[in-house]
Parts: sequence; C-alpha cells; structure tokens
Amino acid sequence: KVVKQMLTRSPFIEIVGTWKLVSVVHEDAQTGERTSLLGAHPRGYQIATPEGRWLALVTAEGRKLPQTDEERANALRTMISYTGKYRLEDGKVITKIEAAWNEAWVGTEQVRAYRFEGNRLYLESPPQPHPNAGGRVVRIIATWDREN
Repeated sequence: KVVKQMLTRSPFIEIVGTWKLVSVVHEDAQTGERTSLLGAHPRGYQIATPEGRWLALVTAEGRKLPQTDEERANALRTMISYTGKYRLEDGKVITKIEAAWNEAWVGTEQVRAYRFEGNRLYLESPPQPHPNAGGRVVRIIATWDREN
C-alpha cells in the first residue's frame, strides 16, 4: 500500500532507478572552500528501488589494490557506502541507515536535499562532521546521471 501511494508522487518516480556518479565535492562549513576529496573522477553508483531501498557506493579516483594494513585503512578512507530504507519529504531524501562503511552512521538518518535537471540528480547533505574529511564539518554535494 505504501509503495502504491509513493508511486503516485512524481519525485518518487523520478528518483527510482540506477544513478552513475559524476562528481562529489566536500564544502567546508567554516570556510566555504570546496575540495574533491575523492579526486576529479570518483566512481560510484546509487540505486533507489520502488520498494524503498537505497544503496550508495562511491570510491575515490586512482585507488590501488591494498597490500598493507596502512593501505587497507586508506582504502576505507577513500570510499563511502551505505544502505537502508528511504523516504522523500519536503525536497529531501532521508535514508535510515542499516549498514555502512562507517559504523557511526548505522541507525542514523542521512538527509540529502535533491533536485533534478533532466537525467541528472543533485544531492546535497547538510553540514556534518565527515570521517573522510578528518572529522571536519562539511557539506557533501554529489552529482549523478541516470543510467540507461
């Protein structure tokens, strides 16, 4: 019943699908400086199902197969991945995190403002401490293209 109700709302229909990552920018909340912590060409996909499941996986540009403990730790710092049930509210997609690369996110809700331009999806987080940014408070700005 919930899925049927959600399918009648246009933004839900638009967000359902597979999205390929175009870019990720971290904006420092204090300085406004924007950096591409994952490189100019990170890789990733985001999947939103009609049943309400969200899955995101992003990896940095130029990652290498880790051989040492230090390299394995760096591999963790050069990725973002999480999944959970999502809902749309007031121009935001809210995901209740069930599993994540960062255990601190499990059980939380990750909120992203969304907007569409054709087959492009823009997601922006509110300012938050981010483990991949050394704990600095940043706003994450991600751009995705619909995969087809």
